Amino acid sequence: MPEERPSAATPPKDDAAPTPTPAPSGGGFKAWLPLIITCIAMPVLAFGMTQFVLVPQIQRGLGMKTTGTSPAPVAVKTKKESSGAKPVSVPMNKLLVNVAGTMGARYLLVSISVVGSGNDFKDKMQEHDAQLRDAASSVLGTKTLADLEKPGERNLIRNELISSFNNVLGDSVVQDIYIPEFAIQ
Repeated sequence: MPEERPSAATPPKDDAAPTPTPAPSGGGFKAWLPLIITCIAMPVLAFGMTQFVLVPQIQRGLGMKTTGTSPAPVAVKTKKESSGAKPVSVPMNKLLVNVAGTMGARYLLVSISVVGSGNDFKDKMQEHDAQLRDAASSVLGTKTLADLEKPGERNLIRNELISSFNNVLGDSVVQDIYIPEFAIQ
């Protein structure tokens, strides 16, 4: 019988089967490194942008001054306050405005007490009562329900009211505003 030769098409038969070589693994630490860096860097960048770029720009836009890294507003003394004149408090009761974005279904009832100094502060307040009530209604009427429920919103409203009242009365006579009644219905 003729001897069988292995052809080029068929591999030679061996008693021991060749062991397949494992494919090089593509995983491991090097594959996860970009994801790990991204997960760490993104929150750090977001915090940095918020703390050092966005918050100072918002505070500058609202006219608030800050000290150092503290985001809390600093009270600014006016000319009248430093002169030693006795502060006078004038109440403005029952300001009623519709809450923005509720289509008249919700309203805000506020009583405020305006503090200023000067001999004629109370007279100025009574003389410009209609203008001051209109200014207060304009400021409060722009607030949405979500705005009114934010923590610290009363301080922002207080600052906006002081600015509006000083625009009406002139010469920064309003030193502070207290809000003893603040009801949303």
